[in-house]
Amino acid sequence: MSDHSNPITNKFQAPANIHIAIIGLGYVGLPLAVEFAKKYPVKGFDIKQSRVDELSNSFDRTLETSSDELLAVLSLKDEGKGLAFTSQITDIASCNVYIVSVPTPTDQHNRPDLSLLIRASKSIASVLKRGDVVIYESTVYPGVTEEVCVPVLQAESGLQYNSDFFAGYSPERINPGDKVHTLTNILKVTSGSTPEAADFIDGLYQSIVKAGTHKAPAIKVAEACKVIENSQRDINIAFVNELAKIFNIMDIDTHAVLAAAGTKWNFLNFKPGLVGGHCTGVDPYYLAAKAQQMGYHPEIILAGRRLNDGMGSYVALEVIKLMVKNDISVKNSKILVLGFTFKENCPDVRNTRVIDIIKGFDGFDATCEIYDPWADPDEVKKEYGISTLKNYKELSGAYDAIVMAVAHREFYDIDYASLKHTPSSVIYDIKGILNKDVVNGRL
Repeated sequence: MSDHSNPITNKFQAPANIHIAIIGLGYVGLPLAVEFAKKYPVKGFDIKQSRVDELSNSFDRTLETSSDELLAVLSLKDEGKGLAFTSQITDIASCNVYIVSVPTPTDQHNRPDLSLLIRASKSIASVLKRGDVVIYESTVYPGVTEEVCVPVLQAESGLQYNSDFFAGYSPERINPGDKVHTLTNILKVTSGSTPEAADFIDGLYQSIVKAGTHKAPAIKVAEACKVIENSQRDINIAFVNELAKIFNIMDIDTHAVLAAAGTKWNFLNFKPGLVGGHCTGVDPYYLAAKAQQMGYHPEIILAGRRLNDGMGSYVALEVIKLMVKNDISVKNSKILVLGFTFKENCPDVRNTRVIDIIKGFDGFDATCEIYDPWADPDEVKKEYGISTLKNYKELSGAYDAIVMAVAHREFYDIDYASLKHTPSSVIYDIKGILNKDVVNGRL
């Protein structure tokens, strides 16, 4: 229910006692909740009761937060700060700052899927009060906060934007699995719907981010900066992926070329590989969709996306070519794929492009065995309909081809020779981490 008891004011007033709700407790929301809970009372909200139960028992399956860190903030509830988890929207009704960190994926046609963001906005609107602030961290194209989310907040709550409630946008910069570039030591971009709201939001983040903040002049600027960060990375990786294809035809070692070029002071250090995950493989489509909506057809952005999206099938065909050259029958062959997560030393399987390699082999009636000590087999089965192995001892051995797809630390010391069916079995190294003498091919 909306609270209409206070007179409408046109000037933002900071809450006297900050009480924060974090909506969405994944890779972005949970670290945010933990850090804010060290200084403020925080409610962590997630629609999955199983996630709430695990976190309440100090277990984070994403491995972004340790049990000790969770226990520390869960125990602060009696000190006027600390963290509590819930899946009931009524439990966050007493909060006055709502931070949204739900996923913003693309659909099967690579179009932005804002359904979770809209759902979260509707939920917040059901408890929104005068003076409340709603901050979005989910990756979006420029304009989503004020053109999509705010209208939902207004319509569902009956409150008026920038008079009854205020909004902001602060793009997440969480890098899953990265224990160096963490929330508090990465500079945070902030923005707000009025100058006063922007100052409050900037100060709020400054209270937990040691690296400091950068206050953008408008919400759209903050939204745009997020999508171009990852679009730029995507385009650079697409460039080196194309180089890898060219140098492969010319029988030149791509990694040797990049090492030589890297001696120049301003050469950008990018490596070829698969581009997946929740940011780099998705954000360019968000920017492209908005550009097309405005009547502009982006060329470089979509060209980079097409090239990177095709790398999984390219790798599968390269492995098959090497098998044929070694007189190995591809039909009914047994292939080991090492790694399924979208990046190394991280359990995140969202938008992993390793699935494209596996699908490439399926078309040739090959049998794939997938070993990933980081991926949750149940999650992989649910999301992709395939089985993965988590324990090295489960491997059956005698493989006709081995594809090193993800550079998990567990893969560095494997005895690859013992896994080969014959001495001519193929080893293909996507990440370029294995000794060149033991592999038949690499990007």
